[in-house]
Amino acid sequence: MKITEPSTTRRSLLALPLALAAMSALAGFGAGLMSFAGTAGAAPRPGTPAPDFTGVDSNAQTLRLSDFQGKLVVLEWTNDGCPFVGKWYQSGAMQQLQRDATARGAVWLSVISSAPGQQGFVDGGRANQLTQERNAAPSRVLLDPRGVIGHLYDARTTPEIFVIAPDGTLAYMGGADSIASTREEDLAKAEPFAREAIFAVFDGKPVLHPVTRPYGCTVKYAD
Repeated sequence: MKITEPSTTRRSLLALPLALAAMSALAGFGAGLMSFAGTAGAAPRPGTPAPDFTGVDSNAQTLRLSDFQGKLVVLEWTNDGCPFVGKWYQSGAMQQLQRDATARGAVWLSVISSAPGQQGFVDGGRANQLTQERNAAPSRVLLDPRGVIGHLYDARTTPEIFVIAPDGTLAYMGGADSIASTREEDLAKAEPFAREAIFAVFDGKPVLHPVTRPYGCTVKYAD
């Protein structure tokens, strides 16, 4: 019995489903890349204007970022249930940085973007209680349970720090320091990225590391 090769037409028909499947997979991959690129493109970048926002603080007072034009502003994403945040507060390092920065005239805004039912969610009364219990020294604590401000800045971890220069441009975004751990003893060994950025801006010097990799617990958004 002679076995014949499939005709060219038949081979083309047999290959068509495979080609369509490959095109579909590539299209899906491309869509994923486009989605990621769109998200990254929306995030603020050092040297560009910091996105303005309106928020409500732990005392039910409304504020806008633009209210602090002409001042250095620090945005600190925080979550009291996160052990990475715990390292900074239990050691007193975050409180000291808050005091050092505000003593030079900075406005320090601690931002809580945890959604209701998620780790770190608090109401205004509890936020004020935490500030008192931890002897913290932010200028204000912003409550962002819908994650509007968090998504605007593409905040991903707690802690995460953004430094806004007096001219309204973003000067720094990233980790509080260079060692991603929950060990308090690592604070003394780490490069203090946030502190360096804050005081470089105050002193009119370039920020050596304007973007660093943030580390910590993921921000507990609703979505």
